[in-house]
Amino acid sequence: MIKVGIIGGTGYTGAELLRLLTGHPNVEIAAVTSRSNQGELVSDIYPNLRGIVDVPFVTPELNNLSGCDVVFFATPHGVAQSSVPSFLAAGIKVIDLSADFRLRDQSVWEKWYGQPHQASDMLPRAVYGLPEVNREAIVDADLVACAGCYPTSIQLGLLPLLRQGCVDSSDIIANSASGVSGAGRQANISTLLSEASDSFKAYGASGHRHQPEIEQGLEDIAGHSVGLTFVPHLLPIIRGIHTTIYANLVDLNVDIQELYEHHFKNEPFIDVLPAGSHPETRTVRGSNYCRIAAHRPNNGRKVIILVVEDNLTKGASGQAIQCMNLMFGLPETLGLMMPGLLP
Repeated sequence: MIKVGIIGGTGYTGAELLRLLTGHPNVEIAAVTSRSNQGELVSDIYPNLRGIVDVPFVTPELNNLSGCDVVFFATPHGVAQSSVPSFLAAGIKVIDLSADFRLRDQSVWEKWYGQPHQASDMLPRAVYGLPEVNREAIVDADLVACAGCYPTSIQLGLLPLLRQGCVDSSDIIANSASGVSGAGRQANISTLLSEASDSFKAYGASGHRHQPEIEQGLEDIAGHSVGLTFVPHLLPIIRGIHTTIYANLVDLNVDIQELYEHHFKNEPFIDVLPAGSHPETRTVRGSNYCRIAAHRPNNGRKVIILVVEDNLTKGASGQAIQCMNLMFGLPETLGLMMPGLLP
């Protein structure tokens, strides 16, 4: 059994990790941490786990997690970097769901997150946790920086096109919309029900901190620089991401549908829908699946890619478990094959 620790167990991604890991046949949840809720039962904070995860929260010191084989950091950005070196030195693998180790350039990270990086020497050691792109490297990693939710949907949506080199990579547009759980569990006026319900808005149009992560990932895929316009939006739903990508073909002879079906045919969590489909966020709710549809209006130069995922599952905790499975030599799909919740 893999002994797992979760640091930051009271947030939404921590709760999603707990929900998913309780159904994993090779996992024992050894410790769940929270400074503010120390001593309280996990099931008191998340009653859906009553009778399933009734362990008390402990503080996130190394001695409380020393028996773990792997720890997940489900903490705000800037928290993991101060503790990760000590866990690695103790021989404990780390999967970080925050952005602390996603960017290879320290100065870029500090610009977008507004603080000094406390473990910059660990940045070259971190492996970017997007299995469909980086599977082989994840297998041998002891520090995985899980891909962000928006970056996951955009990179997977563009993966076949950039690998094939059949679009103009200098001018790509991605409009992405996320449910309010993407903002986290902390109190925020903009995500109150009376503020977010019955409304739809863009934000971060002049620059969003996921932009450098997306660009870094797309450039790794393409092998050269990529010009991306990224505009995030807030959806009046709890969980789910819908991304619409626009690009211009440079190879007008490519069969977009065949390209996507062929590229993802062996990917267990990527579902390429039939031609003409329009994926819905509700079909992936609570699942680790990403559903993609490719469109080419009037058989012209423009290609439109539609991507849906659950921001808390494939966009965060499910993908983290997918990485864990790879790191421990388990079937990649273990504990993650549940379908989306309908209705």
